[in-house]
Amino acid sequence: MRSGWLRKILGNRGERAAAKFLQRQGYRILARQSRSRIGELDLIALDGETIVFIEVKTRSSLIAGHPTEAVTFTKQQQLTRAALAWLKRYQLLERRGRFDVIAITWGRQSAPVIEHYKNAFEAVGRGQMFH
Repeated sequence: MRSGWLRKILGNRGERAAAKFLQRQGYRILARQSRSRIGELDLIALDGETIVFIEVKTRSSLIAGHPTEAVTFTKQQQLTRAALAWLKRYQLLERRGRFDVIAITWGRQSAPVIEHYKNAFEAVGRGQMFH
């Protein structure tokens, strides 16, 4: 049980670091931890005119693999469905969208290592509305 709480704390810390990182890059954060019955979108941001759905993966080490390895095909399908639902809810289906992944490794060092993968994957499954 304790490890679940520690993972949640690390994940929240990573999402805050990712949001600050993106803001320094000129992104405007539209939503954080947007939850629906379909799933959760970690961060939703605006990069120019493009709506960006950002999956943040934070690890304390690379022992279990690189953080991006957790963004499986199944996870991409779930994120696509959640993004489509979000766009429908706010009547933004005509807007350009993309999926980014931010991988954070936050070990014993004081500063995290942040890697930003723009356009990390295409929308998959039903609802491929992005262009």
